[in-house]
Amino acid sequence: WSPSNLCLPLPVLQAAHCQMIKDLSACLLGQSLRVDCRFENKTSNPLTYEFSITKDNRKHVIQSTIGVPENLYRARANVTMHKNLVCLYLQSFTTSDEGVYMCELRATNDYTGNQIKNITVIKDKLEKCAGFSLLIQNTSWLLLLLLSLPLLQAVDFVSL
Repeated sequence: WSPSNLCLPLPVLQAAHCQMIKDLSACLLGQSLRVDCRFENKTSNPLTYEFSITKDNRKHVIQSTIGVPENLYRARANVTMHKNLVCLYLQSFTTSDEGVYMCELRATNDYTGNQIKNITVIKDKLEKCAGFSLLIQNTSWLLLLLLSLPLLQAVDFVSL
């Protein structure tokens, strides 16, 4: 038993430490940079986020519900949230946008601190985004299909 594995809201303190960043990755989607911040969230509390870049030893907020984004990035940045994924899209990505990107997450009423993860982004070293990356995180339907293939073959729905 470990206290860190326990995810219970504490009514007296109104706090729960229930979200954790599992992975931070970056890829090119056409001329845009996409930064995927995957997390584990065991609470229904609203999630706030901040994407920033550190270059020349200065932190620049790109998009945020925690702080104020800088004008330089605000018009080019867009964030989407899925079940356990927060995605930053930065349009017209160039070498001047290279640096250390940071994803910071905070669950409402989680007073134990923010979750932060960094990734160094260099344009020439970025891979192209896979078109099915969102499907990869929800592979249960694919697994179900593969497991049901012998059954489908047995009743002649599928011939391989």
